[in-house]
Amino acid sequence: MAAQQFDMIVIGAGPGGYVAAIRGAQLGLKVAVVEREHLGGICLNWGCIPTKALLRSAEVFHLMHRAKEFGLKAEGLGYDLDAVVKRSRGVAKQLSGGVGHLLKKNKVTVIIGEATIPQKGRVSVKTDKGSEELSAKNIVLATGARARELPGLEADGDLVWAYKHALNPPRMPKKLLVIGSGAIGIEFASFFNTLGADVTVVEVMNRVLPVEDAEISAFAKKQFVKQGMTIREKAMVKQLDRGKGQVTAHIEQGGKTAKETFDTVISAVGIVGNVEGLGLEALGVRVDRTHVVTDPYCRTGVEGLFAIGDVAGAPWLAHKASHEGVMVAELIAGGKPHAVDPDSIAGCTYCHPQVASVGLTEAQAKEQGYEVKVGRFPFIGNGKAIALGEPEGMVKTVFDAKTGALLGAHMVGAEVTELIQGYVVGRQLETTEEDLMNTVFPHPTLSEMMHESVLDAFGKAIHF
Repeated sequence: MAAQQFDMIVIGAGPGGYVAAIRGAQLGLKVAVVEREHLGGICLNWGCIPTKALLRSAEVFHLMHRAKEFGLKAEGLGYDLDAVVKRSRGVAKQLSGGVGHLLKKNKVTVIIGEATIPQKGRVSVKTDKGSEELSAKNIVLATGARARELPGLEADGDLVWAYKHALNPPRMPKKLLVIGSGAIGIEFASFFNTLGADVTVVEVMNRVLPVEDAEISAFAKKQFVKQGMTIREKAMVKQLDRGKGQVTAHIEQGGKTAKETFDTVISAVGIVGNVEGLGLEALGVRVDRTHVVTDPYCRTGVEGLFAIGDVAGAPWLAHKASHEGVMVAELIAGGKPHAVDPDSIAGCTYCHPQVASVGLTEAQAKEQGYEVKVGRFPFIGNGKAIALGEPEGMVKTVFDAKTGALLGAHMVGAEVTELIQGYVVGRQLETTEEDLMNTVFPHPTLSEMMHESVLDAFGKAIHF
């Protein structure tokens, strides 16, 4: 059987793969994308998007309870979990359909099936109808990642959930244990806690949200505890005894192991790359701890084979995958794109309060030998935050004392996931403290705190 010829074949149609395919097609390449499950990948169907829809419902519910503060009346408050989940699934479905439309509009050939790479430049796809052979000089791996499963803590969909079960929950947990306090764990903890579950979070590192700046982690933890969560740091779930309708967790902390019973457990202990069954070993692709090793341009070292997004390692963020997809497509089409700089990619966590950051933490900057100037500004000093009824939060900026370069920015509080982009643009343009100080921020906005935090780093804050 003669193979169908393409200029570029993309394996995986998540936010890395579908974006790479569209950009390739825009640049005049003949592109095929192979997807085994859903267009839009985990992000659109079982990740970023549906979780934001759930968290929005929780946020509105939380505000309903605060109606009196705003001079409003709301009585007989309640929620319908099935309806909340139905809305979330509807949002995901709408966007997944949108991806299909975009691929079609850009004349990308979409093949639904399981791909393997039998040899360089060849892709074999197992579909419902049999198999299809494809060939292209350039192949882009965008196979993503899945939830990491620890022995004894495996999800069963009933008592122990992975993120997929938590997005389509069979019931509302009463007493919930969340293992892991990265973005996924803390977002689910926040959602179920707001809806009234008694939530305990266990984190093996010495603080929640361990990748964030230590001060931001500490601030967020204080808010979580205030909202009724139990946070256990430097702790580990050693085993789960599953019974009828309940799970007994053995939690080790400070050298002692205590047993505690929950009706539901969510395991959010990281991810592993989808590298199996593709034939990567035979091709000579280097895989390190389930992630494909690449250079800054996402090249694998095997000619014509690229890897982007989660399968190519941290940071595990959809926007990084998309940007890499564009870069690789431009490279294949003969362009000269810039490599993606991981330090200029923002991380956003949509718990309550929100957390967002870009660049180096204060500790990382000092470890790298920088002499730093650090600025902080609290939400309580901002007119818009007080008017919104959101006075809890802070903005922190880290500068190189010698050059005034913005090394990192870290925020916790209302809408910070939208604000962080100001600092991201600043870093992309290699801004200094002087540029940021001379920028006029509109009033009254939350963004003014970004200005004040910069001013504070250099002893010039006005409202603090």
